[in-house]
Amino acid sequence: MGLRFLIPTFILILAFPLLIHAKTLKRDVKALNEIKASLGWRVVYAWIGDDPCGDGDLPPWSGVTCSTQGDYRVVTELEVYAVSIVGPFPTAVTNLLDLTRLDLHNNKLTGPIPPQIGRLKRLKILNLRWNKLQDVIPPEIGELKSLTHLYLSFNNFKGEIPKELANLPELRYLYLHENRLIGRIPAELGTLQKLQHLDVGNNHLVGTIRELIRIEGCFPALRNIYLNNNYFTGGIPSQLANLTNLEILYLSYNKMSGVIPSELARIPRLTHLYLDHNQFSGRIPDAFYKHPFLKEMYIEGNSFRSGVNPVGLHKVLELSDADFLV
Repeated sequence: MGLRFLIPTFILILAFPLLIHAKTLKRDVKALNEIKASLGWRVVYAWIGDDPCGDGDLPPWSGVTCSTQGDYRVVTELEVYAVSIVGPFPTAVTNLLDLTRLDLHNNKLTGPIPPQIGRLKRLKILNLRWNKLQDVIPPEIGELKSLTHLYLSFNNFKGEIPKELANLPELRYLYLHENRLIGRIPAELGTLQKLQHLDVGNNHLVGTIRELIRIEGCFPALRNIYLNNNYFTGGIPSQLANLTNLEILYLSYNKMSGVIPSELARIPRLTHLYLDHNQFSGRIPDAFYKHPFLKEMYIEGNSFRSGVNPVGLHKVLELSDADFLV
């Protein structure tokens, strides 16, 4: 009788250590506390205790996601956005080596992104849009081989787009619009086999589409390309029709010229074509007006011949914040 009750008790004693919370890696505890010390009260008031992953009685810090790896817990996601963080990019973030998601968008971060960002080898999503970040985009971002989403829009980045971004084999979404970028778009970006969305609108970029697509078989997965509000010149090469997955081609407010090639109407999934406010001339090939999926074609502000008509009911293209959510 006594033995029957001893066995379950013994098993319970052995199992009890499994119920104890794994400790948070000291490296991550130190890094988050350094970040906590540098942030404003809007974040700090919600970060209670010393352990960002929680310590039993206290929950994990708001915006911090942890997971267990072996005997320790590590920080895998840090999402602290729209809380008016002021000051330089918190370099201690680059010590969170297990981060897969870093979202600091819609704050007031200033200064450069530190080159140490290249340490975050597991990072898949980097969202720093809607800040006041400056200087060049660090080429070290090209070391983040797992990156799928890169959001750097609505900042004050200057200099050229680093060709090292072409070293990101998993990259699907690249948002660089509304900065002060100059120079040409690196043609090497065309080698990104999974890139679906490229937005470099509202910068000071130059060059031609022909230069951008000069690599054979480039941009195989590209669906949307935004080149609007820059200083691109030249015409639309017929080879652009090789981008057979293209849905949105946004060329508005550049200095492009020439005629519109009929081959462009062969892009099977094309839904939106923005040609307005350039120096295009000639006629729009009839094939565009017979395209089964083309919903919008903007043509105003060019030198087309009389009789050329737009397609669709024109409204201002507005990208809501929801379009940027992952």
